[in-house]
Amino acid sequence: MRKLYYQFIIFLSRKLGIWVFPLFVWPVTTAFFLLFPNRVAVGVRFYQALFPERRRLYHLLCTWRQYHNFSNLFLDRFILNQDGAVSHTSEGWEYLQEAADRETGGIILMSHMGNWETAAVLMQQKHAGMRLLLYMGKKHKEKIGTFIKDGLSRSGVRIVAVDPEGGSPLDLIEGIHFLRKGGLISLTGDRPWSGKERTVAVRFLNHEAHVLEAPHIIALLSGAPIFILFAFRVSRRHYRFSVTEPIYVRAATRADRQDAIRESAQKYADHMEKMLRRHPLEWFNFEPFLGRKLSD
Repeated sequence: MRKLYYQFIIFLSRKLGIWVFPLFVWPVTTAFFLLFPNRVAVGVRFYQALFPERRRLYHLLCTWRQYHNFSNLFLDRFILNQDGAVSHTSEGWEYLQEAADRETGGIILMSHMGNWETAAVLMQQKHAGMRLLLYMGKKHKEKIGTFIKDGLSRSGVRIVAVDPEGGSPLDLIEGIHFLRKGGLISLTGDRPWSGKERTVAVRFLNHEAHVLEAPHIIALLSGAPIFILFAFRVSRRHYRFSVTEPIYVRAATRADRQDAIRESAQKYADHMEKMLRRHPLEWFNFEPFLGRKLSD
């Protein structure tokens, strides 16, 4: 039903103009906010942790704005492949540029903050010929829309859809092989695709949270660095990329491997928290993320 409605909005927008898109999406977003109190409660709890000094009404308002900010991403998906429709600036892009030019390999670690799908397309537009392999859950691949998938494919991006049952070791091997041939792989690391993948406990907003172990294992086994990338919508049709310096996951002995993975995962969580405080309404992980509260 949602897919048909979305396709209907796209059809009308192409016939009547882009102004139709927000006109139809706004009431749908509002209905989700009003009709799914359990989902809203997840958002309120999250903003309570982010802004503990504020009152509940403020947390509810943040969740409301979070939902409507998320609806803007659907509009950007629609116009993304129109030349010049979405502009961007960047900070730290030279780190990815160097890895792509030298074909040294690298892991682009993204999250459900900002718009990682738009980031994948804009990366290809910014660096024509960049060899990029994109991991995503099979269900999510089906949801992102034909126009995004076609745009990624035309840009030369390979998409590996991880099975809902938790994926296969072959997915991991394919990524390592791609890295060793000088390519870049990209995936989100802040939540499992199916709930069956292995995770690492980290500290986030003074709570325990769990992030995917896979990107840190791949970095350890391949020797390729991790680049944490964020793509935030800072104004209408304009994004800002932020890329960290390369992070290497190294262990002197097999016994040290788990500590190295935990250290890398915590760096990822620290960067997410840092960027979240700059862009609090760009958090689009609507699943429960925060676990038990930790002592200060």
